[in-house]
Amino acid sequence: MKQLATISVILWGLAVGCTPTPPLTDYVNPLLGTATLWDSVDLGYTPTRRTWGAEVFPGAALPNGMVQVSPVTLFHSGSGYQYEDTVIYAFTHTNKGHWNLCHVPLLPVVGPVTPADYASAFSHDREAARPGYYRVSLDRYGIDAEMTATLRCACHRYTFPDGAAKTLLVDLSVANERVRGWSIDRDGDFAFGGYQHAGEKIYFYAVANDPVRALDSLRDGRHAITLVRFDDGDAGAPLELKIGFSFVSIDNAKANLMAEVGTESFDDICRKADDTWETLLSKIRVEGGSDRQRRLFYSSLYRAFLWPALRSDVGGEFTDAAGHVVNPGFRYYTDPSFWDDYRNKLVLLSMLAPDVAVDVIRSITDKGEKRGGFMPTFFHGDHASVFVAGVYLRGLRGFDVERAYRLMLRNATIESRSRPHLNEYIEKGYISEPDLEHPVLETVAHAAVTKTLEYAYDDYAVALLAKALNDTAAYRMLIPRTANYRNLFDTATGLMRGRLADGRWIPAFDPCFPYYEYMYREANAWQSSFFAPHDVAGLISLYGSAAAFEQKLDSLFTIPWQGYEAHNLSCFIGQYCHGNQPDHNFPYLYYFVGKQEKTQALLDTLLNHFYGMGEHGLALAGMDDAGEMSSWYVFNAIGFYPFSPADDRYVVTVPLFDRVSFALDGVRFTVRRRNTGRKIRTITYNGQPLEGYFVSHGQLQEGKTLEITVE
Repeated sequence: MKQLATISVILWGLAVGCTPTPPLTDYVNPLLGTATLWDSVDLGYTPTRRTWGAEVFPGAALPNGMVQVSPVTLFHSGSGYQYEDTVIYAFTHTNKGHWNLCHVPLLPVVGPVTPADYASAFSHDREAARPGYYRVSLDRYGIDAEMTATLRCACHRYTFPDGAAKTLLVDLSVANERVRGWSIDRDGDFAFGGYQHAGEKIYFYAVANDPVRALDSLRDGRHAITLVRFDDGDAGAPLELKIGFSFVSIDNAKANLMAEVGTESFDDICRKADDTWETLLSKIRVEGGSDRQRRLFYSSLYRAFLWPALRSDVGGEFTDAAGHVVNPGFRYYTDPSFWDDYRNKLVLLSMLAPDVAVDVIRSITDKGEKRGGFMPTFFHGDHASVFVAGVYLRGLRGFDVERAYRLMLRNATIESRSRPHLNEYIEKGYISEPDLEHPVLETVAHAAVTKTLEYAYDDYAVALLAKALNDTAAYRMLIPRTANYRNLFDTATGLMRGRLADGRWIPAFDPCFPYYEYMYREANAWQSSFFAPHDVAGLISLYGSAAAFEQKLDSLFTIPWQGYEAHNLSCFIGQYCHGNQPDHNFPYLYYFVGKQEKTQALLDTLLNHFYGMGEHGLALAGMDDAGEMSSWYVFNAIGFYPFSPADDRYVVTVPLFDRVSFALDGVRFTVRRRNTGRKIRTITYNGQPLEGYFVSHGQLQEGKTLEITVE
């Protein structure tokens, strides 16, 4: 018996030792970010309405694919899906999480429905999601719905109750944006196709495994639905629907479907989606840390690679900015959310998916040349310049940098929609703000402080590229403008403050009051005043000494938020707001006054508390904004961050994990943490001490070990 027991222990030990490592996709929860925060302590105010959450979708997609097939619980909301909702209206096929898209809504149904009444109740207990796959039970109809995706196609599998007539509801009269037109027609015995024209015109071609018996239309005013009725060709088997999409034509949608899906089964497509995501996620492998940290990390890494989205077809065709169908030989993508994600996500994209980053630059260059000769912007600022310059300086090639640079230089020198108020900025060194007697949160004006500070940084990015391309005249013209942020520094308050056209300060000044577009963009003075990532030494000099600057920075993180309720502003440390982007690089400023440990204390609080929040652990501090919030977590969890994304270096932080292996340009570099403290004692790369706290991109490309010893 003793011998048998010993053998059993040995066999058990061998079994444990041989337990396969779970796939990294098992750590991803696509539902992370779908929940809303209601807790006033977390939010920093008592909510009187639903707070904007991360506004992400839980459905199936491939990295930077054309298709994102996901449930809609509320049209005209962020992603269309809110975790606290109780009904599903449809499954749609495009998504950004930004109050747009949600094209081609479908829903399997049983029994009578009307345009005003077809949504189904559902329960999270019967809902599951992983990268590339989504499943839910529709309680009203007793239907189990599953979906997966390729780059340009969606595959649905619906298991109906026994004996139920298989019917698919198609509601092309709605989307997350205004619908201008639509069409749907049958094509032979098993297929149907059409288009929906909202912000973009998207075409679709669908093939079912059961014969299409009829397409019936029901209308209620402007709201019209189509019921696709199927004969039960395979009694008791699920209805499977394969749908190709295109922004060019129905024929191209069909070609995309034949190329990417063809005769493959739902399960085959699902396995390929798993493999695609596993390949991407495995480019960063972590060891150590808690199970929660690993799940937050890989969920964040997944979320960072869903936008920008593909818009060209398998044959290379796309509809360009001029409305023409063209095929210049590269993959065409949507514009990035530059104001949000130039800070970190686009850097991560260029590191892990450089081929996508190259084609994104080709895409925005093509758009810029066909939209009046200016590089596209998004929302605020001119941050395509930061993206292109940073990518080039980090060594990425494969795009026509001269063409991109010409557009960037026009943005920086000719006033246009890309850079409003540029002439005043050039003439005075700042953008003025009107003197309004009683500005309120929603006041729309120039957001002049934010623009001035951001234009100064954008000028820096263009200047860096000008220098790299030997355009000395442009470099000398732009470099003095990079100091324009200084022109809005008010010595009396120690903050950046709006000026009138005559140079006087805006008299109505409350540094704690937030504005959407008056003086500041979605921020207050505290959340805007420390933005000069290209010239921190110059910023510090405005305060007279490092000690005075540190004291002011302390105030940023200690003066309590005063309970203001504003969309996009949530979750605070003092006045610092992690729920929105403008101040996301402010915690690192302590490095520049020799107080790294203060930075790390803030980063630890943000990493540990501001992700996976709320009752269900499914909320983020604020909007994910196409992956910016998620990318912030990814970088800080592995121990370095692009403090100034136009530059080719990273500030080193204390990683959450003991060891990180990162695939970059065909080699793997390693980040290793020694000891368990949070104060950095030494940093070495390839065994050699680094000067200061920064590591260059070129060093990481060598594939050596970045070792961070802490105490």
